[in-house]
Amino acid sequence: MGMVISFTCVTPEELRKAHADPEWAREFLDDLGWNNRRPDDPGVYLDKSWAGIQYLLDEAGARLDLQTDGTPIDGQGALSGWPAEAVQATARELRALPFARLAAHYDAARMTEEDVYPGVWDDDEDDGELSYLRSNYAGLVAFFEATAAAGQAAIMSFSF
Repeated sequence: MGMVISFTCVTPEELRKAHADPEWAREFLDDLGWNNRRPDDPGVYLDKSWAGIQYLLDEAGARLDLQTDGTPIDGQGALSGWPAEAVQATARELRALPFARLAAHYDAARMTEEDVYPGVWDDDEDDGELSYLRSNYAGLVAFFEATAAAGQAAIMSFSF
């Protein structure tokens, strides 16, 4: 499976409950699963693209860390909570960073040299890896936009 990141839209009350009871949070997310999403949940599954997206964000000077921002929910670093205010700030930051600006920093050779996970970067002519990042970034932006517009919070799940 590898290391993957996903974000789930939750109410501020659900986020408070998750912080108070990490086991509840794990069960809650397991119950939702990607096949049982609530209709109002714009959750996003970044798969293994998160590190490539993070690399591009870092190179563009973004003040955003997909893996470590948020407040830890469990002691393992697998879950973190993003309160509504953090979701809104992230939506603003992402809105200011169109993918074309991030794509200018895509350097397959350097990403490979720096061992950016998952290590699939190459110089192929079909633009496959860059398209993979573009598609997942669009989902990330849409998630934060919709979650912010609804005044909701988020839980980031890091599976490793």
